[in-house]
Amino acid sequence: MTELADLGVTGLAVMGANLARNAARKGLRVALHNRTDEKTDRLVAEHGGEGDFRPSHSVADFVASLAVPRVVIIMVKAGKPVDGVIEELAEHMQPGDIIVDGGNSLFEDTRRRAATLAERQLHFVGMGISGGEEGALEGPSMMPGGSKEAWDRIAPMVTRMAVSVDGTPCCAYMGPDGAGHYVKMVHNGIEYADMQLITEAYDLLRTVYGRSAAEIGEIFAGWKSGDLDSYLIEITAAVLAKKDPATGNALVDMIVDEAEQKGTGRWTAQSALELGVPITAITEAVFARALSGRPAQRRAAEKALGGLRIEPRQAGQAEIDKIRDALYASKIIAYAQGFEQLAVASRQYDWNLNPGLIATIWRGGCIIRARFLDRIREGYDSHPDAPSLLLQDYFRDAVLKAEQAWRDVVVLAVQNGVAVPAFASSLAYYDGVRRARGPANLLQGLRDYFGAHTYRRTDREGSYHIRWSQDGTEIKG
Repeated sequence: MTELADLGVTGLAVMGANLARNAARKGLRVALHNRTDEKTDRLVAEHGGEGDFRPSHSVADFVASLAVPRVVIIMVKAGKPVDGVIEELAEHMQPGDIIVDGGNSLFEDTRRRAATLAERQLHFVGMGISGGEEGALEGPSMMPGGSKEAWDRIAPMVTRMAVSVDGTPCCAYMGPDGAGHYVKMVHNGIEYADMQLITEAYDLLRTVYGRSAAEIGEIFAGWKSGDLDSYLIEITAAVLAKKDPATGNALVDMIVDEAEQKGTGRWTAQSALELGVPITAITEAVFARALSGRPAQRRAAEKALGGLRIEPRQAGQAEIDKIRDALYASKIIAYAQGFEQLAVASRQYDWNLNPGLIATIWRGGCIIRARFLDRIREGYDSHPDAPSLLLQDYFRDAVLKAEQAWRDVVVLAVQNGVAVPAFASSLAYYDGVRRARGPANLLQGLRDYFGAHTYRRTDREGSYHIRWSQDGTEIKG
């Protein structure tokens, strides 16, 4: 009798198909299903020789082809499609079976689904997967969250499918219910900030210093050999070097300057607002994409207000190095803010997230993989309760070393009218966070004046209020 499949994958668009192929290549027996039979049949026809695939054309047959307790990975668009597939699967599954959502679902939806399925004695795992279609096939970074019992069942399979760095799989248990999808959401938020910072560095080199795309590509290629070494720096160099087959121009010069977004960056910012975490770099990156999506407004404003009037200047190595340093310092801020958000969310939702472990599994497979994630891991291994990356020795020294260059670059941008929202907001955060006393005392005084919100004093305990519109006396709040 033929052995039953180890796991199933339903939803065989590019990501789902590649994840199924990944599992089969790693020696797992993989059941296949898709809403339309065409994609199932095509995958088997084109890649059937890569491993042991078990195609099914109905949900009932698909579920029946799986070994108990069954494990099914859903790879469909976030939102209502996920709920629809879950309900269809649940009708055919038995207590103890496991449904894994491998898409970019909102963590609150994952928490709801986990609670609902628990009532039916089914396990639900929200598993963030990063690495794009290439990572899904060759080995992504995977961030599963759900019951510990479900993790123990799926761990031997998903850790085999994930990429490994220094012998360690880039896949680990994040925590209960929505923890995995939350970690993936913040990963994507950091990715937004990282990409925005890269584009601002590119813009300065292109606009202020008049460098060509190819020349800037060479600069980024050089940066890959230093502290900035990362996947995003690597592909930036590749994109800038690419020629347009139709015109022979740099391809990047032929691409419309409108950046789309699927929602994870926005969700990160929204969650941070709810939690009261100042993730300025990520939020400015989200806003920058929103502004890029208003080309008609930007054209009208350029005509009415005047566009850039810059006489390109020469950039020597010193100027290029300053932009590199500003990029690195701002990148540190983005990661510091992202990890702070993870810490606050962990306390809020009782997830017990491990920041060092998160840095470990982000070292390979995922989009933000970078050399300095090893530094983050080492920092949290030494000081697991550190409130900020900026208070860890390596990152403190790095931003202090880059500080003057960082300021010079932001001034350069402002003087030339080049928008650098992520650079500037990261510097503003740095300047704000390193002041033990800022100007919020005036804010609270104003709040007390118009709303009787009270204030606390520096010289004694308790809350107080001034009778502003009466006799001006101070009373206990």
